Amino acid sequence: MSKTKAVPDVELTDLAMLEKAAECLKTLAHPHRLRIVQMLSRGRYTVGELADACDIPSHMASEHLRLMQRCGLLACEKEGRRAYYRIHEPHLIEIMRCIESRFSKMPVEHRT
Repeated sequence: MSKTKAVPDVELTDLAMLEKAAECLKTLAHPHRLRIVQMLSRGRYTVGELADACDIPSHMASEHLRLMQRCGLLACEKEGRRAYYRIHEPHLIEIMRCIESRFSKMPVEHRT
C-alpha cells in the first residue's frame, strides 16, 4: 500500500500556469535583460538607448527585447520612425523592485 502525503487545504496555482511562469522567469534570468527591465521600469526607451545602457550592440538588445516581448513582458510603440519599448506586464515592476532591494546594495557585513 503506497502512502501519499495529504495536500494542504490551500489554493495552489495550476502546474501548467507555473510552467509558463518558469519560462518567463528563465527569460528574465540574464543580466542584460534585467538591466533593460530596470531601465524600462523608469520610462520608455529605444533599442539604441537600451543597447548603450547595457554596453551591447543594438542587434543583441533587439534579441533580448524580442524574447521578453514573446513572454508578454514588454510592448513596443511606434512613433514615426522610432520604436519605444515599455513594460507591458505591471507585475514586472514589482519583481524588479524585489531584485533591486536584494542586490542593489552591498550587505552591511561586506562594507568596509
